[in-house]
Formats: sequence, C-alpha cells, structure tokens
Amino acid sequence: MSTPQDDNTQGRAAGEWAAGSPVETVAVLGAGTMGHGIAQVAAACGFKVVLRDISDELVSKGMRAIESNLAKGFERGKVTEEERERSLSNIRTTTRLEDTTGADLYVEAVPERLELKRETLRAVEGLNSKPFIFATNTSSLSITEIAEGSRCPARVVGLHFFNPVHIMRLVEVVVGRATVPEVVEAARAVAVRMKKEPIVVRDVPGFASSRLGVALGLEAMRMVEEGVADAKSIDTAMELGYNHPMGPLRLTDLVGLDVRLHIAEYLHDRLGTERFSPPDILRRLVAEGKLGRKTGEGFYKWDERQ
Repeated sequence: MSTPQDDNTQGRAAGEWAAGSPVETVAVLGAGTMGHGIAQVAAACGFKVVLRDISDELVSKGMRAIESNLAKGFERGKVTEEERERSLSNIRTTTRLEDTTGADLYVEAVPERLELKRETLRAVEGLNSKPFIFATNTSSLSITEIAEGSRCPARVVGLHFFNPVHIMRLVEVVVGRATVPEVVEAARAVAVRMKKEPIVVRDVPGFASSRLGVALGLEAMRMVEEGVADAKSIDTAMELGYNHPMGPLRLTDLVGLDVRLHIAEYLHDRLGTERFSPPDILRRLVAEGKLGRKTGEGFYKWDERQ
C-alpha cells in the first residue's frame, strides 16, 4: 500500500510528463543487435536519433548494420532512396553519454545485467534537468527493480522490441509498479509511430512474450537432447504445423544462446518452476562458445550469407 508521501512523489513525477507531451528526440543507449534496430526504426519514422555506445568500433558496427538493412530494403523495393537517405540523416552517433542530453525518450539496450541498467538510468538522470521518459528494452528483468534508486520511477517503462526490430511488429509496453498512465500512453504512441503493434503488460517475470517464447525454446532443446528429432525437424514442425514464421531453435540462434541461458536462469529463479530450468545442451553449447549466429554456430552452423 502506498503512503501519502509515495503518492505525492508519484504525483509530482507524473506532472513532469504531461499527457500529450511530444516525443521528438530519441537517445538509444547501445548500438548492438537491438539498439541499432531500434535506432533504425525510430529514424525511419522521423524521430531525431542519437545512437550511443561505449566505443567507436561498436557505434560503427551498429551503423554498418543499419546501412546494410536499408540497402537490402532498397534492393527489395521496400525502402525508397529518399526514405533511406532520410533515415540515415536522422541518426547521429556518439560515444559520449553527455551528447544525449536533452532527449525526450531514452531507450536503453545495454546488456541484460540489472545493475548496469540501473547505473545507466542514474547516469542519464544526472545529465538532464528537463523531464524525459526512460524506456528499457529488457526482455525479462523487472522494470520496477530497474527503476529502484531512480529520482523519478514514475517515468520508467519497458519498451520490449523484437529481433529483427525493423521487421518484427510487436512491442511490449511493460508497466512498472510506479509507472504512471501518462508515460504508458506516451510509450504506446511512440510504438505506433514506429509502425509497431504495442501491447500493454504488467511487470511480471518474463512479461508475456519471453515467458511463452523461452518455455517453447527450452522444450525444443530438451527434445533435441532426448533425440526426438534434430533441430531443423523440430523447427519445421512449428513452422509448418503451427504457422510460426521461424522455429524456436533457429530463433534461439538469432537471439543468442547466452542471452537465452541468462533469461532462463532468471525465470527459473523468479518463478520457481522446473519449466525454466536450462537444459544441459544449452549450458554445454554456451560453455563451448557456440552462441548462435553471432559466433557462427549454435543449434545451426551459420555463415555471413545467412
């Protein structure tokens, strides 16, 4: 139960972000797989984007991926030359967090470590005097726990995008314990402007998508482990039998086996059910450095053409 002091604190925070306040500038923190994808779709829809990572190498790699995605879109007739140029012109890059000061919306896409996300939030708060929304792209960590220690937890929300961001339509808007309705609505509006389909979910371990997706993926791994069928056959069963666009094991390779292992361990710990206990095959592949597409091998073998 909230105290009058809690209610007053949240009321002041809500007042700082008024209903209908526009989001025009988006700072994306992290230029990796998810970060550069979020930056791309934001820029394509007219947001001014600052893409930040901790090194020039990481920022450059992220921009190369954006340029490659747009080039493929152009070749397939899905992106015009004008749209490609406009998207690129809407993005500027930096390695300095200070260069993101003044953004209306911060979307963090840093590694899935709770304390790192908290540190990122506190660092952003230290830079800004004007109101902003802080959205985390976490796929499983608690929004409420990320917001702990924040000066304004009412403006912290989850914006969970899916890989590849420029293709996948779903976005989960995850409501933390302190997140106020004005911020939820602003986050939904951003997702809609990005041409995504937002769903609003409560802050529970795994939200909706990760909890279902990880359970399916782990069961598919157990079937490989038990010799029921090989990875390709299991994926084909879900693609053709249940009309999934991609099987759970191929998807695991794209997400990263290390990422899936981390999420499974988190859900196993928080939900206390063996359903999310990581199979031995997942632990073994991660220990061998076979993390999926990014290392060239996971449940499948990959090359740069795939």
